[in-house]
Amino acid sequence: MRKFLLMATLSCLGLMSAHAETVVPLTYGNFDKWITRHITESKVIGGQEKKVFEIGPSQNIYGPKAYNNMGGSPWATSNVLAKVMGIVKTSNAVFPDVRGNGFCAKLTTMIEHCKAVGVINIDVLVSGSIFMGQMMEPVSSTKNPYSKMNMGVAFTKRPNYLQFDYKVEVPSGQRVYCPGFGSKKNLSGQDYAEVFVLLQRRWEDSNGNLHAARVGTGRQRFGKTVSNWVNKHRIPIWYGDITKHAGYQSYMGLIPKDKSYYAKNSKGKMVPVIEEKWDDANATPTHIIVMASSGCGTAYTGTPGMAFWIDNISLVY
Repeated sequence: MRKFLLMATLSCLGLMSAHAETVVPLTYGNFDKWITRHITESKVIGGQEKKVFEIGPSQNIYGPKAYNNMGGSPWATSNVLAKVMGIVKTSNAVFPDVRGNGFCAKLTTMIEHCKAVGVINIDVLVSGSIFMGQMMEPVSSTKNPYSKMNMGVAFTKRPNYLQFDYKVEVPSGQRVYCPGFGSKKNLSGQDYAEVFVLLQRRWEDSNGNLHAARVGTGRQRFGKTVSNWVNKHRIPIWYGDITKHAGYQSYMGLIPKDKSYYAKNSKGKMVPVIEEKWDDANATPTHIIVMASSGCGTAYTGTPGMAFWIDNISLVY
C-alpha cells in the first residue's frame, strides 16, 4: 500500500511538472513607464509644441532630436519625428493610458495633417503600432515606410504562447487609403486590429542581403468591439510549416518579398529581410518580432477611430 501511494504521488508530481509553465514578461511590456518627447513643430505649420511618446524609462526629452531606444527598451512605436522639405513635423498615434494604478498602451488610427501654403499639403493615415525593434529617425518621406523600421531583436528561445491583456474599439466608419501625396481613397471591407509574434532564423549573404526562414508563428486579428479588458489572452506559437494547421489563416503566411520588413545588416545598412521559406519545426530562431497595431492593412490604409489597448505582454514557456 505504501509503495502504491508513493508511486501515485510521484506520478502526480511528474504530471504537474510536465504541465508547469513559466511566464516571462517582456521588458517594459507592462507599459507603466514612458518617455515624453517635447518637440516644437516648424512655425510654417503652426509652431506648436507636441508630445511624442516612447516606451522606456520615465523621463522627458526636449527638442527635435532623433530618438534611439533607451534604458534597454526593446520597443519602438509608429510615433515619429519627421523632417520633410525642411519642415519639422511629428506624428503620435500611440499613447500611455491610465489603467488601475498604472498605465497601458493605447494604439489609435488617425489622419495626420501637414499644411503649409505654397510648400506642402498632405494628409497621411497612421495606424498606431508598437514593435520590437527601432524606428529610424528623422523620417524624411512617406515612401516605403517599412524601410524606416528596424524590425526584430536577437532571440534564440522557443516560447509556446504570446500572452497579453487587451480591449478594442472598432468604429463604423469608412476604411480609407491616405498616403500623403495623392488623393484619399475610400475602400470597401473592414480593417482589424492585430497582434503577432514571428520567430525567424536570419542569415546574411556575401553582398550584405538579409534572408530569413520562418521558425515560429503566432498571429491574430480583432474585428469586433470588446469594451471590457480581456486578461491573459494567449496566442499560440506554431512551429515549422503551418499551412496545413487547422487554425491557419492566409495572413499568417510568409511575408511577401515586396512587403518585406527591414533590418540593419552587419555594415549598419537598412535592407529588406527576405523571408524565403518555412524552417524545420525544431529549428532555433535568431530573431523575434512582436508587433501590435490598430490596423492590419498595407501602409496608410485603415479606419480612423480604430483603437486597441494592450498591456502586460509576456512570453509563456
